[in-house]
Amino acid sequence: LTSFRLTLLYSTVVFLAREAFRRACLSGSTKRNWTKTINLLWLTVPLGVFWSILLGLIWLHLLEVPDPSVVPHYQAGVVAFGLSAIIELLGEPFWVLAQAHLFVRLKVIAESLSVVSKCILTVTLVALYPQWGLYIFSLAQLLYVSVLVLCYVIYFVMFLGSPEATKKSFPVARMRALLPNLVEDETFVNWKEARLTWSFFKQSFLKQILTEGERYVMTFLNVLNFGDQGVYDIVNNLGSLVARFIFLPIEESFYVFFAKVLERGKNVKDQKQGDVAMAANVLELLLKLVLLIGLTIMVFGYAYSQLALDVYGGSMLSSGTGPDLLRCYSLYVLFLAINGVTECFTFALMCKEEVDRYNFVMLALSFTFLCISYFLTHWHGSVGFILANCFNMGIRIAHSIHYMYDFFKESPYRPLTGLIPSPFLVLVYVLSGVITSLSEVFFCCDKGWMARLIHISVGALCFAGTILTMFCTETKLIHFVRSQFLSQYMKKGT
Repeated sequence: LTSFRLTLLYSTVVFLAREAFRRACLSGSTKRNWTKTINLLWLTVPLGVFWSILLGLIWLHLLEVPDPSVVPHYQAGVVAFGLSAIIELLGEPFWVLAQAHLFVRLKVIAESLSVVSKCILTVTLVALYPQWGLYIFSLAQLLYVSVLVLCYVIYFVMFLGSPEATKKSFPVARMRALLPNLVEDETFVNWKEARLTWSFFKQSFLKQILTEGERYVMTFLNVLNFGDQGVYDIVNNLGSLVARFIFLPIEESFYVFFAKVLERGKNVKDQKQGDVAMAANVLELLLKLVLLIGLTIMVFGYAYSQLALDVYGGSMLSSGTGPDLLRCYSLYVLFLAINGVTECFTFALMCKEEVDRYNFVMLALSFTFLCISYFLTHWHGSVGFILANCFNMGIRIAHSIHYMYDFFKESPYRPLTGLIPSPFLVLVYVLSGVITSLSEVFFCCDKGWMARLIHISVGALCFAGTILTMFCTETKLIHFVRSQFLSQYMKKGT
């Protein structure tokens, strides 16, 4: 539970301090005044300091503090996780430059090294000094963000001024240009970007409530006991792995793509028609891709949730509410998948006025979501949180689909057809769901390892049949992925 709260503190500080800046500074072409953009990005650091201090005081003085005899060093953990958020914000100018210029390999390597370093330090300290408690997780978190920022810094130190940078006409020539710079007779920041940042900031505040709302309800209202909160956190972390490692990178990358290819605030007739065709084709195939990934997780996650939790944490997790939570989360993943793509397209095209109008929608949705979370939790325990999240995502998807429909209705393109899978593939999904569910009843999970292996084999056969059906029915999507059209479109967008 303590790590749950500390992680929530860190994610809240980081999100509130940088989300709006990222969206504003990644909009439009890479041909901009990068000095002013970098100056704007450095404002995330003092904003992060403000949120770290404010939220740190709330975590220490307004929330229930764990018993020091049971969970020692809680205060040090709050300070360390708040500091780690500030350290991560120091790398924001580097991250945005890398993202805007599609340095995909850098991002993968940096995040992989950070996670590996964190895991190695955690395991080592737990084995050698288990009595350190929260000190271990605090040090691991500080190492994670330090390695992440250092990877970006070291890369740009080596890249800037190199022949490769000159060949690409990279807009920044030296490391000094990545620090805040005052230019005579010019404003410190681009005020158009700054105003857009403010609009996104109001939206990001509400989006954070919608994204982490159930955690705030649990943390501030104590609607679940500590044991149920712990189980929910474990299931949430397991269920969100796909979202973090597949859907989030897709959302981040294609937000940049759509923001480059299409001009913010213009209707479809005023856009370059070649770019509209390209964006519509990518959007359709992208929607189809995440839809099929989400459907696959939903169908097979239902029948294999209990087994996954039994293998991961034993009967303590698989015999209580854990399996029902993970089954519901499998449905939630489908909503997450679709929402990530629909929102990245919508936010990439909204003008400042549309963003401001949408903020009112988000405000109403945030209040409704918190109320629904509270009442559903009293009605159906921790499962109610996930059902409330599904409702939240469904409303957001509906809004984005309405925006996309209005945008493309005066063009010959209908990318929303990407949300309609082949009828035959739907039939295969239904059959796979029925067969694997029956397999779970007969073979899982208290009938020995041989029965479990049979259950796994049934799932593997159904999964293979589903993939084979995809190859036969979704040929356009398969060709798209095989030919690496995604990277080709992104290059065109630059």
